[in-house]
Amino acid sequence: MPDTEEIDGDVYVSPRYLAGSTAVGDPALEPLLALGFDLRHDDLGNAYVTAPDHRVRLGFLPEGDDDGLWRINAYRDRFGPPAWGVSFNDCAPTEFVTAFTTALAQVYTVGPDSYLAEPDLKDPQLGAFDAVFPLIKNGWQFQQPLWNVLQLQPPDGLATCEYTTGRLDSEKELTTLQARWHLWGGPKSGYARWYATATTRTPIPLVKAITQSVCDPAPLPRWKDAMSPGLREAAHLTSVTPPADRAPTPLDVRRAMTARPPAVRPATSVPRWSTTTRSAMPGPR
Repeated sequence: MPDTEEIDGDVYVSPRYLAGSTAVGDPALEPLLALGFDLRHDDLGNAYVTAPDHRVRLGFLPEGDDDGLWRINAYRDRFGPPAWGVSFNDCAPTEFVTAFTTALAQVYTVGPDSYLAEPDLKDPQLGAFDAVFPLIKNGWQFQQPLWNVLQLQPPDGLATCEYTTGRLDSEKELTTLQARWHLWGGPKSGYARWYATATTRTPIPLVKAITQSVCDPAPLPRWKDAMSPGLREAAHLTSVTPPADRAPTPLDVRRAMTARPPAVRPATSVPRWSTTTRSAMPGPR
């Protein structure tokens, strides 16, 4: 691994499950908003997205009651309990959420028979294998099985995909980490760990969209200074070499401002990222 102290600014991060969040929600919302999903905000800055048929709802909750930043539910009965639910916490790489919402947008255009399609409950592990196949294909290996939990991990052991067998409490699946699918990654301790969950009746293609994104060998672009120290130490960072004729980026502007004497700096700084849904990454909850 190269000396990360010698790398500055924009970087490529690999493996991508060590990249951390971008603190920007818009890319993950765009696939649904393009289909006419309704977007509303509350006074705290949380965003709520609802499908035209009111059977799919997404919450982007930087000011929620816990670290579940993203919550997506689908309903057979608009006034009934969710048929399935997926969540991502505030440390999950945004690209994972975007992969999921992109897949959700695709199945939504097909209709309820697609986005409410249940896995084969008579042989659930057959469908589960389809969802974990991308992990196996990219070198993830089954671990020593626990009582009713199957685990896969990459060679570095810094990410995990869990599939729980047997009967589960549907309410706990939606509100806790005790869901059918539980993925997480990051340093073994510290706030930088991310997770994602999916309940029993989540359509397998949607779960597979998450696993494919998690194990994709392509690195993710990040701004080094925005990564937590734990992630910077655990991940492999490569400098992004921009074309010589490219336009200045916000990082270039920030560097230029930092190089000026304090007396001549403008009163406000230029943000690294901007978003219509979230102004900054929340602290620990």
